[in-house]
This record gives sequence, C-alpha cells and structure tokens, in this order.
Amino acid sequence: MSRVFSPRSLAPTCPVCQRTSRWITAAFGWCGDCLRGLFADASARVRAIHTDSRTEFDLPIQPPRTQGGVRCTLCANECVIGEGERGFCNLRTVRQGKLVHLAGTPARGLLHWYRDPLPTNCVADWVCAGSAQRGAHNLAVFYASCTMNCLYCQNWHYREISPDRHETLSATELAAAANARTFCVCYFGGDPASQMPHALASAKLFAQRGVRVCWETNGTMHPKLLDAAVHYSLSTGGCIKFDLKAYDESLHLALTGVSNRRTLENFARAARRFGERPEPPLVVASTLLVPGYVDENQVGKLARFIASFDPRIPYALLGFAPNFYLSDLPCTSARQAHAAENAARAAGLVNVHIGNRHLLNGE
Repeated sequence: MSRVFSPRSLAPTCPVCQRTSRWITAAFGWCGDCLRGLFADASARVRAIHTDSRTEFDLPIQPPRTQGGVRCTLCANECVIGEGERGFCNLRTVRQGKLVHLAGTPARGLLHWYRDPLPTNCVADWVCAGSAQRGAHNLAVFYASCTMNCLYCQNWHYREISPDRHETLSATELAAAANARTFCVCYFGGDPASQMPHALASAKLFAQRGVRVCWETNGTMHPKLLDAAVHYSLSTGGCIKFDLKAYDESLHLALTGVSNRRTLENFARAARRFGERPEPPLVVASTLLVPGYVDENQVGKLARFIASFDPRIPYALLGFAPNFYLSDLPCTSARQAHAAENAARAAGLVNVHIGNRHLLNGE
C-alpha cells in the first residue's frame, strides 16, 4: 500500500455508524468515534496499516518478544531481541547473546543537526526564553529513529536513514557545534527517546558550555533517563516538551502503534517538578489536532490530566497538515482548534496556545 493517500473528492462513509465525513481516513476506514469505542473490532485493520508502514522501510513490524532473547529497557517498548534481530527502533540487535547498540550511544548518534535562527517555530515559542534571543540560534538535533510509529508523522523520512548505511556522530562532535551564538539546543526527531545515552552525553557537554537544553519527545524513555533529561533542562533554563498524542489508549494505539502508558507516567513524573521552575516553564505539553480523531474530547481529557499537576503548565494545540499515511485528511479547521482550546481551558489550564495557525482552514 502506498504511504500517501490521495485527497478525495467524495467524503467516505464509516462502515460501522454509516456516518459520511471527510474526516475519515482511508488508513483506518472508520471514524474516530467508532475507532475508539470498538477498537477490538478495528484492531486487525490497525495492525495491517502499521505493518504496511513499517515493511515499506524494512523496519521491525512490532517490538520483538523473542523467547530466550535479550531485553532492552531503554524505552517503554522493552523489546526482547533474539539473535540477529533488531529492536523496534532499529538501533539494537543481539550478537552472541549480547545486546549491541548500533547507534544511540555516546560514541555513535544517528542524527543530523542544523542551526535554526531565533525566534523559531518551537512548540513552546510563546513561553520559551529563546523567542526573545534575536541574532542567536537554536541547535536543532534531529534523531533519525523513533520509539513510536505515528501514521501522520511529519518527519517520516527518518525511516530512510539506517545505522548500517549512514554516518554517525559522537556526543563530543555534536557538542563541538556550539558557538558563541548558540543559545539553546533542542533534541527531537524521530525522537530522542530512542537515543537517550547519546543525547544525555551531549547535553552534559552543552550545559558546561552554558547552552540551554530542551527536549521535544513522546516521553517513552526509561524513567531514570527522563530524570536526567529534566535535570539538564532545569539546571540550564531549558524545557522538556511532551507530545501527548491522545488520552485514550485505544486511539493512541491506532495512531502510533504503541501504548501511551509510559508517556503519561513520565509526563506525571516531570510535571510534579514544574513548581521548581515555573518561569520559564520547565515542562510544556502539546497535542496535534488530527481532524476527526484527536478532537476537543481528547484534548479535554488530556488537559484535565495536565491540570491535575499544575494548571499553569503551558499546553500547545497544534494545527495538523496532511502527511504520511494520513495524507487524505484535511487540515485542522479553525472551529476544531477553538473548540479544543475552550475544552482545555474548561478543564482548568490557564496557559493554552493554538500553534501552527497558518495551517488552519477557515471552516
């Protein structure tokens, strides 16, 4: 199946509830309400689309659970990898009974980086200290691997990068890229959760150079690795930005292929420390408003969860643009964005922001 679904002139119909809406993607074929409510019935279709999206790039279809294999605990997937197999992130294998890291170590990071002039389109741009640093730049570190399989990934091209065919960069080499105009570094991707030993090693060096350390992550790393990430952000004036994709686990599984349990647990772990430095905010949350699937209902649930730790935690609601396997959906409508904003505020949050406004359509 092609990774790109062409826009359709006719709105599709959900086979379950018979509702017709252009907010139904061909990837699932079901509307968001039926997908959430009857996920067990839709699970075969969901597995098939995730299988297609992984097979196309020769990636492991799901986290391996090989009997007698070696367990990797770096992220929530906790792959149990057999001899010669690859973990879900494609960066770990087993040779002669031992776990081997093909990348993601302090000596080998699979990534590219660039200098992004400030102010930039940071998820936290409306509360970020870097937004006032004109003339300086952010060092954007793009990790070419991930612990999830988001069907709407805007950076899906990382799947074409392999530790077998592409060069790596050590943490020391990466940190050497900082210069007098480097105000902050932000780790994203893909996702830094798949290469935290490398990211943390370089973060230590950046911190020593006076660079603010920020993260943009799905939050699936081991809790101890999260604690280290929070430490560098807290001590340098940076922030950790959690991409909360959905609250209901069934919807999260459909959209990303993995559970959101570790993400929510790690967000809670970091959010409990928000009061240690609320300004500039230590923790920021964001959610991409996927039309028909991630709506004000999901946003309201996420916002109540966030507000339970501190209502001041900033929450960015991001406009969606068609991409990857959800390329047949429209952009987020202005009406949906404002409904989500109202839901977040009604749930108790006081610092809610609509981002990517240029993507909103006028509906």
